[in-house]
Amino acid sequence: MQKRNVASVLKTLLDRHGLSPTELYRRTGVPQSTLSRILSEKIVDPSDKHVSRIAEYFGVSTDQLRGRVELGDLRETAQPAHGHAHLGDISLWDDETPIEDDEVSVPFLREVELAAGSGRFVIEESERACLRFGKRSLRHNGVQFDNAKCVTVRGNSMLPVLRDGATVGVNTGKCSIGDIVDGDLYAINHNGQLRVKQVYRLPTGIRLRSFNRDEHPDEDYSFQQLQEEQISLLGHVFWWGMYAR
Repeated sequence: MQKRNVASVLKTLLDRHGLSPTELYRRTGVPQSTLSRILSEKIVDPSDKHVSRIAEYFGVSTDQLRGRVELGDLRETAQPAHGHAHLGDISLWDDETPIEDDEVSVPFLREVELAAGSGRFVIEESERACLRFGKRSLRHNGVQFDNAKCVTVRGNSMLPVLRDGATVGVNTGKCSIGDIVDGDLYAINHNGQLRVKQVYRLPTGIRLRSFNRDEHPDEDYSFQQLQEEQISLLGHVFWWGMYAR
């Protein structure tokens, strides 16, 4: 009997259930490029994370998907778990872990003091700190991959929505006055200081608004003041997240 591998078993399962690799990607989240390499046997030993997702969807064991146990041992009536919520294996990673084909490593922006004790700051990309975003999610939100950045919120001005330490994803491709959607959140460079505020267009300039308006009243800046105080939009906030504490 010819020994079966992941590629041959997966081809059998796709044929049995009338699925294309594209449809399997939509239903399992396993990247299309990964599925293609598995089927063409460029990946002969897929990661447990991907194998478990595919196996769970088709209602087979990981040993059966890897060809270690015959598919014939299954009941022919076994069906994929279309209607069940899928909870895949948790994948641990750190800054040194290579990113997946369907991911983008998004760097953090940070304040950097120009000279010790000078009180002057500039905003630069961190060389190490980053978050991972799915390419599909960025596309869905109209964010070009190289325009995605992360910013850490500091202080209590954006309570109760954003706590101190919250992280926001910023689309730096939307950074002009004409891009402003009144009331949306934007990351701002205020003379080297990173700020996150609601922004409104005014006939004479812009308004910055905090959610915590009791302690942080509105700030109106004319176009001339924007230049004098070196205030500029870094980009539109398309995502945020934080720990509950």
